[in-house]
Amino acid sequence: MPEYRRVLLDGAVVETQRSGDELIARDGRRVPVEDAVHLPPVVPSKIIAVHLNHRSRVTEFGAELPAAPTYFHKPTSSLNAHRGAVVRPERCRWLNYEGEIAVVIGRACRNIAPGDAAQYIAGYTVANDFGLHDFRDTDAGSMLRVKGSDTLCPLGPGLVTEWDFRGKWLRTHVNGRLVQDGSTDEMAWDAHYLVADIARTITLVPGDVLLTGTPAGSRPVGPGDVVEVSVDGLGTLRNHVVSGPVPVRTDVGAQPMESEEVRSTALGGDWELRGVRAPRPSG
Repeated sequence: MPEYRRVLLDGAVVETQRSGDELIARDGRRVPVEDAVHLPPVVPSKIIAVHLNHRSRVTEFGAELPAAPTYFHKPTSSLNAHRGAVVRPERCRWLNYEGEIAVVIGRACRNIAPGDAAQYIAGYTVANDFGLHDFRDTDAGSMLRVKGSDTLCPLGPGLVTEWDFRGKWLRTHVNGRLVQDGSTDEMAWDAHYLVADIARTITLVPGDVLLTGTPAGSRPVGPGDVVEVSVDGLGTLRNHVVSGPVPVRTDVGAQPMESEEVRSTALGGDWELRGVRAPRPSG
């Protein structure tokens, strides 16, 4: 399956194709995969993510799937890349990983049937839909700061075309320890359905990204942790968490919180007050 990566080569953004252990630019320059400075593999105009989709995640929260998928938006300023640093701001504690598969649009797409969606998909990549749950109480509806803060949308390492999403395994490791282990077959709504659903009212254009949800096992990570998301046929997306040097300002806006809903969501419902207030999980 062809794989394409965007890298920084000699100070310029270059599109390359992977060939074994090398990345080859269109002008013939080569760089070893391990030496490349990676960029997000696509430049989307929008990033749309589904809330609940994996059945193991639904079971973990003791929740129920809605009748149809629901979504939230991550701004493009949240984009990050393979090997990029994910920043947990000072005064924030509840930063969760969520290993996912990302659909990348290849053609302008509007008002299509699920059965035709494959014609509009350029390919797929690995995603980590990080969430800063400290802001969950104030942004629960929009998820804007929870999921849209800077660096919280790593994608990569490359865009893989001619990949079939069916029957693929997704696994997340933190510091080498397996923490998520799920299959695309447990998705309530597959990639084609999600594309067609969004495109009913929102035009999708080349490069746009749809995140397809995470399996059970999302938990908080902190500075120094290394998070790796691996998907059969798509490779491994690796990121490390760092502490932001500047605290979240206290003179404007709602402040980071540690409420029942914050803890419940961040810990997957696994805490002593579970059931006091039903969480609305994401991913």
